Amino acid sequence: MATLPGFLVICLTLGWLLVPGSCELNEFQRAFPVVEPDFGHTKLRLAREGLDVIRRIESPIAAVSVIGPYRSGKSFLLNQLLSLPCDKGFGVGHMRDTKTKGIWVWGDPVDVVVDGVKVTVLYLDTEGFESIGKSNVYDDRIFALATVMSSVLIYNLPETIREADISRLSFAVEIAEEFYGRLDGQDVAFEPAKLLWLIQRDFLQGKSVQQMVHEALQRVPNAHGDRYIDQINQIRNSLSIMGNSTSFGLPQPHLQRTKLCDMKDNELDQLYVEKRERLKQLVTSIIRPKIVQGKTLNGEEFASFLEQILEALNKGEIPSTGSLVEIFNKAILERCLMLYNKQMERLHLPLPEEKLHQSNIESKVEVKKLFDEQHFGRHHAEQSSIKLEEELQKVYRNFVLANEYQSSKLCEALYTKCEDKMEHLQALRLPSMAKFNAGFLHCNQSFEKECVGPSKKKYEQRIIKMLGKSRSLFIKDYNNRLFNWLVAFSLAMVVVGRFVIKFFLLEIGAWVMFIFLETYTRMFWTSESLYYNPAWHVIVAVWESFVYNPILDLDKWAIPLGSLILLSVLYWRCYGRRKVGGRSLLPLYNTQKGASSRSRSD
Repeated sequence: MATLPGFLVICLTLGWLLVPGSCELNEFQRAFPVVEPDFGHTKLRLAREGLDVIRRIESPIAAVSVIGPYRSGKSFLLNQLLSLPCDKGFGVGHMRDTKTKGIWVWGDPVDVVVDGVKVTVLYLDTEGFESIGKSNVYDDRIFALATVMSSVLIYNLPETIREADISRLSFAVEIAEEFYGRLDGQDVAFEPAKLLWLIQRDFLQGKSVQQMVHEALQRVPNAHGDRYIDQINQIRNSLSIMGNSTSFGLPQPHLQRTKLCDMKDNELDQLYVEKRERLKQLVTSIIRPKIVQGKTLNGEEFASFLEQILEALNKGEIPSTGSLVEIFNKAILERCLMLYNKQMERLHLPLPEEKLHQSNIESKVEVKKLFDEQHFGRHHAEQSSIKLEEELQKVYRNFVLANEYQSSKLCEALYTKCEDKMEHLQALRLPSMAKFNAGFLHCNQSFEKECVGPSKKKYEQRIIKMLGKSRSLFIKDYNNRLFNWLVAFSLAMVVVGRFVIKFFLLEIGAWVMFIFLETYTRMFWTSESLYYNPAWHVIVAVWESFVYNPILDLDKWAIPLGSLILLSVLYWRCYGRRKVGGRSLLPLYNTQKGASSRSRSD
């Protein structure tokens, strides 16, 4: 019988372990670190445990964070809001050193319904301010991160509101001024956290908490122009204008604070219990899902959001609103660069430098208009604007280089084409000044029209030099080649007139031309002197009109026409003379009847 209770305990334990999901639920019913301090306790780093807890959430997330000085009861307050005992909730310590390091999240979030939508609420415990062994910049980073990531920010303060407590809200004020004043209809970077001033006092007589907060936010006279007072007054003004804060007073639960974790509700001050329940209702009523750039976030998106924020806050020696602005403007800068590229890619390179520059200015106007409409940040957006200008300048330089390359490629191709054409004109079978000039003019005009861009000027100088050189060589070679052609042509006509068609006048004309060309050069020693003779100019004019004219380009058709003429002559010689009796144009013998048969004496 003694073993029966032990057996029952074993059975119950095994039965509990076999209940589906019981292990999983128990696994997450504890606090997990989300953000931890680095070795030097100056910057923050993400903890995988907490991120894994957050990533498994699929519904929209809202975060409730408690901030305040160390040893002010933040962890105990969160346990009270979650209805958890100290041994099962966030760790609570009673020593002088701080218990919570970094930021911790409760692993079993609470689901609430907001405007008919299921919202998962994360409760976050933060490391207290002003603890021993930390730098002020570390406290600023903790406060800044909690401010950005939270939907409800509970500012837990003991007894009263100090000047230092207000000054710590400077970052929240800067964020409000940078992000929360955008026009209706535009996506906000993230909606502001509802600021809940929670004043815990030993007694609630006298001024109400609302009065305390109202008086604390009143401007302080600064007759001597103290800079620190001016800064605090500016924060006060901004907090009053924001209008997204509320206040709540909570009495101390019991005078023996070191034993609070051992007490049940019936042992606590009943006024505290009533106020605590009202506080739960208040927190639930002001909870809203976290909105980032116009949309709610699930677990994966919230974790990515934390990574972006932490990267910005760790940038530089101190956390700055400007670094946050840069993070949220990053996507907008990408959109602006895409728009600029789209506008510039419509251009067909190469282009004249002036036109490319004008297109750059017009595209920048469109981009700046988009940036002004969508950018985040009122005062710190200047850095993003400067970065945008730098990125645009880099992209524009790439377009300038591409334009130079395309211009050089096009002009080089046109130059090569003209060079080949000039070489072809130099090697004409039948030299023609008119054809050379026509090709020269066409090449020059096509280059002037088609070569555009920054390389045009350089290639213009090259092509002018090349064309001039080609023209000089052609003119120098032209007269010599024409002279040789005319000599050969005159001899050919002598043979044709004498032996082929036996046309006496053609033979005589050919001999006259041959004798003129040969005797003139012998008489005046050089053939160059012939080129200044008016008779030569007449010969050249006749030659040019015959070789190249709008109807016929003899250089192209010389071989076909020559072949055709040769075939015609051969046909006439072989078949045509039989039909006409083979009579020559200038007969050597008279064969008519009645004529004397005496042989002709030459």
